[in-house]
Amino acid sequence: MVWISRMCWRKYGNFVDNLRLYVRGGSGGMGLPRLGGQGGKGGDVWVVAQKEMTLKRVKDKYPQKRFIAGVGTNSSVRALRGQKGEDQEVLAPPGITVTNDDGMVLGKLNTEGDRVLVARGGQGGSYHSEFLPSKGQTRQIRLDLKLIADLGLVGFPNAGKSSLLTALSHAKPQIASYAFTTLRPEIGKVMYEDHKQISVADLPGLIEGAHMNRGMGHQFLKHVERTRQLLFVVDVCGFQLASKTPFRSAFEAVQLLIKELELYKEDLPCKPAVLVVNKMDLPDAEDKLAELQEQLLNPHEFSHLLPDDMLPKNNMVFRHVVPISAATGFGIAHLKTCIRQSLDKDASMATDSLHRDRLQANKHVN
Repeated sequence: MVWISRMCWRKYGNFVDNLRLYVRGGSGGMGLPRLGGQGGKGGDVWVVAQKEMTLKRVKDKYPQKRFIAGVGTNSSVRALRGQKGEDQEVLAPPGITVTNDDGMVLGKLNTEGDRVLVARGGQGGSYHSEFLPSKGQTRQIRLDLKLIADLGLVGFPNAGKSSLLTALSHAKPQIASYAFTTLRPEIGKVMYEDHKQISVADLPGLIEGAHMNRGMGHQFLKHVERTRQLLFVVDVCGFQLASKTPFRSAFEAVQLLIKELELYKEDLPCKPAVLVVNKMDLPDAEDKLAELQEQLLNPHEFSHLLPDDMLPKNNMVFRHVVPISAATGFGIAHLKTCIRQSLDKDASMATDSLHRDRLQANKHVN
């Protein structure tokens, strides 16, 4: 048996599940002492939930990650009361927790339209301030996508996800020899000798057309967004959902899974991912694995196996491809090692990124 385990990075951007931003409320406007005029209040900065938005889009659209509200207008002879400065809105996906750099929660965006005030504008100049305005509030904030687990199991029905979760952890999801076993996420904990714990979510099985809300569709894909990394699970011998649906090989299953994620939200396949090839205890499994290995190395040569509209725009490069048998326990120990390596790699990268952000913020202050 040959282990297929390679560390690779995608050539296109990584999924973003947290973001650090600089926000500043607008300064107030000047008052008018000789007429007692009051300057306008500075604009506020809000984080607003919008369904179609992702943190990656925020990062790409605003590379400087700075959001500054408008300044209040000065009091004048024509308008003794200055107008309020324009508010600045930061659009973010639902499921976000907004915190400051010290970890204090400023608010949560649970549903579309929810708003969190993150930086207040300064007061306009008035009699009480000798007609001098105040500056707006300045903050470094973090937008964190609320995760239900470190890893999400992604696969078509009956690929063996529930059995794998049982083999990896102490969770006891419902397991049966028919499709659609999992109707809600089951969370298991993978334990390591150094007491490190990694959470794994067994999510409802996808079917073709899930992005259009077929099967458990959007319910599944909503949960996929809230896992740090993905654990694709495919049957080495392929699968057929029903007698009237076409048989899909393991390679075709991988391509269709990527496509369903991509059609729901284009950057979902940018999440780090490990591919688990299950049911290696079945006859001819080693030959099927060798075939899958070749297809994954040269996916374009096998694109004719699926219609053009079922092919993903980008081919995922899995960090590890691990053959296992959830039924016999074969390969489970090696899979645990690969999972740990992948998550530790991301944690190290996140720490380095945070240090760079803080250095950059200090440069702006100085």
